Amino acid sequence: MKPNEAMPAEDRAPGTTNVEADLCVIGAGSGGLSVAAGAAAFGRRVVLIEKHKMGGDCLNYGCVPSKALIAAARRAHIMRSSEPFGIAAVEPAIDPVGVNRHVRSVIAAIEPNDSVERFQGLGVQVIQAAGRFLDHHTVAAGDYVITARRFVIATGSSPVVPPIPGLNDVSYFTNETLFDNTVRPEHLIVIGGGPIGMEMAQAHRRLGSRVTVIEGAKALGKDDPEMTAPLLELIRAEGVEVREGFSAEAAHKTADGVRVDVKGPNGRESIDGSHLLLAVGRRPNIGDLNLAAAGIQFEKGGITVDSGLRTSNKKVFAIGDVAGGPQFTHIANYHAGIVLRRALFRLPAKVDRKLFSWVTFTEPELAHAGLSEADAIAVKYRVKVLRWPFHENDRAQAERETHGHVKVVVDKKGRILGATILGAHAGELIQMWSLAISQGMKIRAMTGWISPYPTYSEVNKRAAYRNYVDSAGSPLLRRIIEWLAKLG
Repeated sequence: MKPNEAMPAEDRAPGTTNVEADLCVIGAGSGGLSVAAGAAAFGRRVVLIEKHKMGGDCLNYGCVPSKALIAAARRAHIMRSSEPFGIAAVEPAIDPVGVNRHVRSVIAAIEPNDSVERFQGLGVQVIQAAGRFLDHHTVAAGDYVITARRFVIATGSSPVVPPIPGLNDVSYFTNETLFDNTVRPEHLIVIGGGPIGMEMAQAHRRLGSRVTVIEGAKALGKDDPEMTAPLLELIRAEGVEVREGFSAEAAHKTADGVRVDVKGPNGRESIDGSHLLLAVGRRPNIGDLNLAAAGIQFEKGGITVDSGLRTSNKKVFAIGDVAGGPQFTHIANYHAGIVLRRALFRLPAKVDRKLFSWVTFTEPELAHAGLSEADAIAVKYRVKVLRWPFHENDRAQAERETHGHVKVVVDKKGRILGATILGAHAGELIQMWSLAISQGMKIRAMTGWISPYPTYSEVNKRAAYRNYVDSAGSPLLRRIIEWLAKLG
């Protein structure tokens, strides 16, 4: 059989059901569901393959349960820190089973939106089995063999389990098992100081656990250090021990849980804990797809795609975590929109990395959109940095949410290149900057709207006004104003 030929029907396993589709989507996470729903809405024949849970990582093990847990932890923190408001602070009685029930109920409330039944109602044929390519044109899944005009790989990613000696002999959590836990960890050791590690570290500390984070480099190292430094200081002030520059060398089972041997700047030591969480990154789910049979190139970081998310097999797209790049649900949804425009309408849609944004849901939140100051300088922009602190915002003062500031990067012409926000509701506040960047707006546009008072959104407007502070002291501008004043 030639590489670009489909497998003849007579060569397929007996007892299989042959299915023809316009679009076959492998993976029912956020990105895959978006593609399937969008294509079905336009009357396309869509097959959706999922071997595990509908909704993927985000609904079942990631975004949804983690934010539900963070919300519970925040309630506990509020109870402990209410004294400045004239309300007696109390130590909350935390019921781990009840917290888990809350997390599960949130998942259950969202599940119907991602269910097999809903997508079947949209006209999508859902096959609950593992999918693998047979050739350039064909995918097998359970008792089905699917031939489609286009394929979309949206299989997501899984947590990395690092090769730490002894790890196979101890119990540990990943994000795929953490939210099944119904016992309060006495001492949670977190290996990995990225967004997931720091979010869960702070949440578990607020829920009554002692927490130690082990990070080989810098915690939250992919974000702007100007913003992460005060955030880490606040997290440490809550009692989380963050060990930066420490690497885990071995793990041992103990009578009370687990011991992790670490190497740090001052030598080796051991840390004893009751529970262990691995949060050292994620790897794309590509091992079972038989990509070679379809002529699809890939590497350790994911499937190789062009700017339009097309693989080396021109009939196949890859989106979300499996395509490499930032591993966020909203990026997968963004990818889905690009694929729909290309696959359905043949439009020349391309990924624009300048539009990427993300939020770390610690408290305060850390949000980013566009280019960082360092990134902008690296690509030879002449930049100007504008800042405004939360403590100058009246609403923040009223609610005692005064930590953090807005940081905006503009070029010499005033075009908005990027923004980072550390502070209350940063994930909501960053969206205005994300829109501005997507539309190529200049900083002047961010001063021309009316912000209701008192709101947190005023920090964005005040940051934008900082662009004109230097202009106010310009001798030329002052002479012009004086001349205009003489006109009456």
